[in-house]
Parts: sequence; structure tokens; C-alpha cells
Amino acid sequence: MKSTSSRTITRSLCVCLALAWLIASTVGTASAAAFSLLDPSTWPRPQSFSLLDPNSWPVIPIPIITTDPNGGTTYGMMAVKLFHDDQGDISSIFAPDVTKNTTLGVGGDFRYFAYPSADTHWYGTASAQYHKARNVDVSYQTGITRQSPISWSGRLFWEHDPTERFYGIGNMSMNGMQSNYMTKQIYAESVLGYNFNEHMQLAWLLRPRYVRIGPGGFTSLPATSELFPHLKGLDGGSEIYDSAVFSYDNRDSADLPHNGGFYQVFYGNADRRFGSSMSYNRFGTDLRHYFPLWTRFTLATHAYVSYIPAGNETPFFSMARLGGEFTDYLTDRTTQRGWGVARWTDNNIEGVNAELRTKVYTAKVFDTTGTLEVAPFVDMGKVSHEFTDNPLNRFHPAGGMGFRAVAEPYVVGFVDIGYAGDGETIFAGVNYPF
Repeated sequence: MKSTSSRTITRSLCVCLALAWLIASTVGTASAAAFSLLDPSTWPRPQSFSLLDPNSWPVIPIPIITTDPNGGTTYGMMAVKLFHDDQGDISSIFAPDVTKNTTLGVGGDFRYFAYPSADTHWYGTASAQYHKARNVDVSYQTGITRQSPISWSGRLFWEHDPTERFYGIGNMSMNGMQSNYMTKQIYAESVLGYNFNEHMQLAWLLRPRYVRIGPGGFTSLPATSELFPHLKGLDGGSEIYDSAVFSYDNRDSADLPHNGGFYQVFYGNADRRFGSSMSYNRFGTDLRHYFPLWTRFTLATHAYVSYIPAGNETPFFSMARLGGEFTDYLTDRTTQRGWGVARWTDNNIEGVNAELRTKVYTAKVFDTTGTLEVAPFVDMGKVSHEFTDNPLNRFHPAGGMGFRAVAEPYVVGFVDIGYAGDGETIFAGVNYPF
């Protein structure tokens, strides 16, 4: 669910809280034999079961009970299994669930995350609810460490999402204009990078995308098509977006960075002459730097800027979006944890973030290190329509506290509680927000 309402707690929060708890409390308890989904000989064998010994359980059951002002109540059960490699590090996570939501009905989720090496990660997820909501997401990355000349990542994404929100175009859009719609989309994404060395890369992104807009799933909110009948993009569209991306990366870790930085500049476009139903171009930069402060503290900083200099044809679903927990230059979205996902929408976007990642408790069991972190954070951002708008005024500030469960060397689960003028927001997920 995506909502800006205060006290909103969604099912994803319970899922990630459960994952975080499992990571923090059960690291190293699995079999020491390396696990591979493609090798049946490594699959775990039945063992002696004891109700009083969680290490003997085939899976760990986690109850899910949540409430949402728009979505009503969701309840169900999730079963989680962690697998480890020969060194005791988490190599994969299996976490399906079955739930019922009072608005979207009975549903379930399938999740599998695999970390075969520092250089290769992949995952597959799928979810469905009885009423409208559907999702399939498969991603594969290799060449993450840039030790070879070529890096590549691919993603296939399909969804029917009836929880989307739209408030209007512009940096001063009002909460009273909140509306609901459903995104129906499918896209394939490929990023092919040539590595000059382990730090410098030039990449080419290609993303064909098909989008349709439909009625949302919440009758408590007006439909976007009714509140904004002349909004460009209500009929959906197709785009073939490609982009050139130059990056410099000297972080000590791509997954759990404590030192160094990751800096990107990009330029991309969609063009009617090459099969898109609209034409626009976009350029910007995504900058991240990490400062180690003593042993237990890391100051993580981030800045994101993106502009669409000629944006009269850009549909609303391709515009920049401010709000939510993640930054992703591929979808022109940046972090602002004081509001819900896509709270602010327009051609251009500027955002800055900082958080102090603080290690509170660390335990090492069977050669696997699990760490609990807290991270006070500050976010500021704005959107604008014209390229010539003053980039330094009318920022939306927010602050809050993050809670992280880290299992080195690849896995982090987070819960971030943000506060802005409209109240609290709660986000949860896997991986750092930036």
C-alpha cells in the first residue's frame, strides 16, 4: 500500500520486520552446507523436530496482522527459511505468505532472494490479491564488483497496482486533492555496462514499457480520472526509453557501504520516431558518499537532481516523483520519507538526504555477523515544472528514525519512521534506501 496518512502500517512492514528479526536472531543457525536452488543435493534434509528448538523447525512461521485507514485489515501467516553458504553467510531467503485484506481480498506472496556471490545477485517475487492487485518481479545482476570488463543487469516487471495515489502536478499540490488509480504495466529493463576499471563504468540502459491506467481499489478516495480529467497520460502509453550512464564507484561494499562513494550522471530519452507514444528527454545526477565516523558510526549522504527540459509531452506516470523510501534514477524517483510514495510529481526534481547509521548491537554466530542499527535521518526535496525555476526554494523537509537489521556481507532489512507536517509515515524494505 502507498499512503501518506499518519499511522499507516502496511503488510510490507510486517514482512520486513519479520525478515529483519530473523536475520538478526537466527544468523548462522542453518546448515553449514552451501545451498543452491538448482542443485537438489544441497536442499535441506528432514531433521529431528522439537517444538522448543526453533533451529529444528523446517520454516519459521510469522503471524501478519496489520491495519490501514484505506485498505482496512490484513491478516495472515508468513513462513521464512534462511539458507547459508559454507562460510555461514546468508546465501538465499525464501519467504512466502498467505493473507486476507478487507479491501483487496484473499492473497499471497512468493519471495526468493539469492546471493550466490558478491558479484551476482538475483531474486524472484510474485504476489496476488483477489481484488485487482497482481505483481511479478524478476531481476538478475552480475558484474556488481566490476572486476571483469562487462557488467549486466536485467529485470522483468509486471503489475496491476490498485493502490496508487496522485495529488496533482507541482510542488504545492494539496493533500485535499488526493486521488486513487491503478497502474497496469509491464516492462523489461537491461543495463549493459563496460568497466574501464573497477571504479569507472559507462553503461547503456534500454527499457521498453507498456502502461495503462485504470480505476483504483479504494472507494474512500476519488478516482484520478474524475478529479483530474485532463491529466496527460490517463490513457496510458508505450515508451522505449534508453539512457547513457557514466558512474564512478569507490565504495568498500556495493551492498553495505561504510566508506567511499557512488556517483552517476545520466542522459536519456523516449522518442516517437523510435516507437514511443510520447517524446521527452531527461538528464541528471545521483551522488552518494559514505563517511566512516569512529567504529560504530557511518554518515550516509545522498543528492539527486533530474530535469526534463522539454516536458510538455511527458505523461504523469513518467514524470519525476518525490516521496517514499527509495531512490531510483531508472524511474526518476528520490527518497523523501516524510510522505508517501510519489507524493509530489512534476518534470524536475531535487533531493538531499543524510542519515547516521549507528551500530547498536553486534553478534557473531558460526562465522556470520548480525548487526542491529539505528539511523536518525533528515530528508529534503522539491519538484518543479520549468527548467529555469529556482532550485533552492520551497523544499519539503522531513526527519525521522530508521531501524536496520544487517547480516553481512549482503543483506539488510529496514524499517524507517518519518515525520513531516502531515504526520508520521512508516516504510519497510530490503536494502538501504540509498
